[in-house]
Amino acid sequence: MEPTDRELLKQVLTLAEENNRILHKMRRAALVSQIMSALYWVVIIGLSFGAYYAIQPYLDQLQGLYGGIKGTVENIQNIGNGLPNLGF
Repeated sequence: MEPTDRELLKQVLTLAEENNRILHKMRRAALVSQIMSALYWVVIIGLSFGAYYAIQPYLDQLQGLYGGIKGTVENIQNIGNGLPNLGF
């Protein structure tokens, strides 16, 4: 093997090793990116369920209030419908 060939072979080896390091860094960065993205969505979904759990008692109170108002309005309508039967 000639000295120039040996020098070229060393350069190719150096470039291949550098390329391999860069590829490993890229693969690691992609993996970290996927993990962070999955963690991001887990946090978003978890916070959504947590917010619903925290607000649920207030929503139940509003639903009960709405049901009470609806019942009162129906009672008033029934009283209004019963007035013509009195003969006025």
